[in-house]
Amino acid sequence: MKQVFIFLFLLFHVLPRPMVHAATHALSIDGEPRYPEDFSHFDYVNPDAPKGGQIRLAAIGTFDNFNPYIVKGNAADGLGLLFDTLTEQSMDEPFTEYGLVAEKILVSPDNMGMTFILRPEARFQDQSPITAQDVAFTFNLLVQEGNPHYAQYYADVDRVETPDDKTVNFFFTSGNNKELPSILGQLPVLSKKYWQHRDFSASSLDIPLGSGPYKLQEFRPGQQVVFERDPDYWAKDLAVNKGRHNFKTIIYDYYRDLTVTLEAFKAGEYDFRQETNSKQWATGYTGPAMREGLIRTEHIPHKLSQGMQCFAMNTRRSFFADLLVRKAFNFAFDFEWSNRNLFYGQYARSTSFFSNSDLAAQGPVTQEEKDLGASLGLSGDLVLEETLLPVTDGTGNIRENLRTAIELLHQAGWQIENGKLVKDGQPFEFEMLLVQPDFERVVLPFQRNLQRLGITMKVRIVDTSQYLERLRNFDFDMIVTSFPQSLSPGNEQRSFWHSSSAHVPGSRNYCGINDPWVDVLVDQIIAAPNRDALLLRCKVLDRVLLAGWYVIPHWHAIDWRVAYWDRFGRPEVLPDFGLDLQSWWIDPDKDQKLAEKRRNLGKK
Repeated sequence: MKQVFIFLFLLFHVLPRPMVHAATHALSIDGEPRYPEDFSHFDYVNPDAPKGGQIRLAAIGTFDNFNPYIVKGNAADGLGLLFDTLTEQSMDEPFTEYGLVAEKILVSPDNMGMTFILRPEARFQDQSPITAQDVAFTFNLLVQEGNPHYAQYYADVDRVETPDDKTVNFFFTSGNNKELPSILGQLPVLSKKYWQHRDFSASSLDIPLGSGPYKLQEFRPGQQVVFERDPDYWAKDLAVNKGRHNFKTIIYDYYRDLTVTLEAFKAGEYDFRQETNSKQWATGYTGPAMREGLIRTEHIPHKLSQGMQCFAMNTRRSFFADLLVRKAFNFAFDFEWSNRNLFYGQYARSTSFFSNSDLAAQGPVTQEEKDLGASLGLSGDLVLEETLLPVTDGTGNIRENLRTAIELLHQAGWQIENGKLVKDGQPFEFEMLLVQPDFERVVLPFQRNLQRLGITMKVRIVDTSQYLERLRNFDFDMIVTSFPQSLSPGNEQRSFWHSSSAHVPGSRNYCGINDPWVDVLVDQIIAAPNRDALLLRCKVLDRVLLAGWYVIPHWHAIDWRVAYWDRFGRPEVLPDFGLDLQSWWIDPDKDQKLAEKRRNLGKK
């Protein structure tokens, strides 16, 4: 009877045409899902992986909040372990999700609405059922009181309704947002009973009620968080979880200094480390444990888009509001020298906001890109063209680039007076805001090059709390940041680039971009009807953003650099689109041998 009700509801309230899509177990943005409805587990897991053991991980900074969905406070690491989502994304497909809390998913043929049918066995950790009312409550709560990016993600949702306890209907403002069903599938489900009488927007160390595979067992404020696997987890036998969540205990220990963190790892204070610092990767992994083979290091390849890491300039500041100034700054950064002398040649230069993917604009502008630009009205002062980043020979001699930079600054009205770059009697001085002390070695050569232009760059390193607060309020001149990209860009582009987010505290539009052409292209990407259209629109957006010189691009890698104490087992097949540590496990034999080797090492 319920199925008949759902069909009639969709027919008369969601779908304008007398036809509905069949309920499905998965959502795929492009093509068919890899796994059929009756699949038993993902291919990149070991369904018979042993359960048990403890893994220790490192976190940087501090925490004062167990609510990861708000702007305030510093959320603790690992909180995603507490909360289940409507769907679970597979890591061996670029953009497919399978039902988790949701058992069935229906999307209208015109993409004007969708329905999630919840699993009857879905439970919170207090054993209360997860209901449609919890889903609707969570959605409205995140939009109204959560981090501002939720309101941007879900901007095309008109309303949500719950015809019964296990059915959730979402109505869309248009059918153009092809990614929206998948975005809604990523919605965490919070308990209405738990949250309705609490201040959701306030930072708190109250342990929240979750529904996920782990419970937050204990913590020391700012120092440690301990998660224990829930033996009564309602979804432990579902196909999306089979062979995953194998560790009995997951501990996050907090460190303030990255150098200390590496030394703690080599001393055996924690078990697994993903290295992002090229110098540490090249020179830091030494010592007795390394020599004796107790620690393993390796490169794990992946096929993920690398987005854009960069120096980001805040165009809300008058000196960075000028495109000529932003372009000049690019000529003062010597990537080739940095890569050779600081990074041991480990990186490729990022020349796109969609690096390492087929979404990136490459080479001269194609006729197809020109045609799309013309059809969207991209004309007048905007000309689509290839943006070439400055290149050097890596020797540190960048005289020609600095000459180009000073010419651009002169065009912008800046002049050299007594060795200082001045405009309207004011010297060019700005602040580089950092949170990672180890990035100072990258910034200082850039600072020296700017000094040769008469520009004073002050470097300020602040703690995590102050840094996040200043980012939320756009209280900075220049920062080191990244704009991560999936292989299916969509709603998150609003938070990155759209004018509607330029003055919304907590958004990711750090550069303050307020450009009507960027707005048009972001809307076009969100409304892309198919993969080919998405690729073309991303490439044109890429060209427009590059032509705006909003950032000074950095670099990217094409694999994960990982180090770990040799006590783990892992699946033979690793996924292309994620580093799924939750599918690893403690190997009892390796763990015993490692303990013996460590005892012997201590005797030497």
